[in-house]
Amino acid sequence: MEPDKSKQRSAGNLVAKVSSELRQSIQAGNFATGEKLPSEAKLTEAFGVSRTVIREAIAALRADGLVEARQGAGVFVREIPVPDTLPFQNLDYERISSVVEVLELRTGVEVEAAGLAAVRRSPQQEEAIIGCHNRVLAQLEAGEATSEADFALHLAIADATNNPRFREFLSMVGSGVIPRAALRATDTAGGDYIAHLHNEHSQIIEAILTGDETGARDAMHRHLKGSQARYRAMLRRSRANL
Repeated sequence: MEPDKSKQRSAGNLVAKVSSELRQSIQAGNFATGEKLPSEAKLTEAFGVSRTVIREAIAALRADGLVEARQGAGVFVREIPVPDTLPFQNLDYERISSVVEVLELRTGVEVEAAGLAAVRRSPQQEEAIIGCHNRVLAQLEAGEATSEADFALHLAIADATNNPRFREFLSMVGSGVIPRAALRATDTAGGDYIAHLHNEHSQIIEAILTGDETGARDAMHRHLKGSQARYRAMLRRSRANL
């Protein structure tokens, strides 16, 4: 006789619920380091679940390193390790070298995002991309800072991949991923720069809107490689002035 899959799912949900609540309680400090958790019987009563669910929930906490079982004594809370520094938290966007590092990483991620957007975008996502593109141009022409608007454009392209991990990546790095703050004069550059940046963006967007996957990748690659070249030239000039 085959096992009842609905019962298996229900048991799995209960294990996840109990382990999640215990994990939150430990992380909130309700159980001190070295403190013994309530007995299996008490936890069974408190959560209104079977002993099997409690055992599996505790096993999940043990796998996460939050508790340890001591033979004949019970289950005790371990010291919660201090998390490592989160990625992208030590970037200095005032340093041109940091800008170049981020641009190199962006190239690998966003070239792929542009290609996926070209084949997966929806009409609503197309509209969002065009709206962001128009806002960047308006701010460029007005001589206003465009970093936030530019970031919104890249987020809109990431959304059009219909893979949420692309937005998560850009959001984790933050709006500093658009690094023109490293050279504030760039935000108020003259007409040549405005036309050049608008043309680069236009090529990316045109390829996405026409479903040209290869063209979108190529256009994003040219855009980001061009930015790298500009900032590397700035880095060389800054070193020459030392």
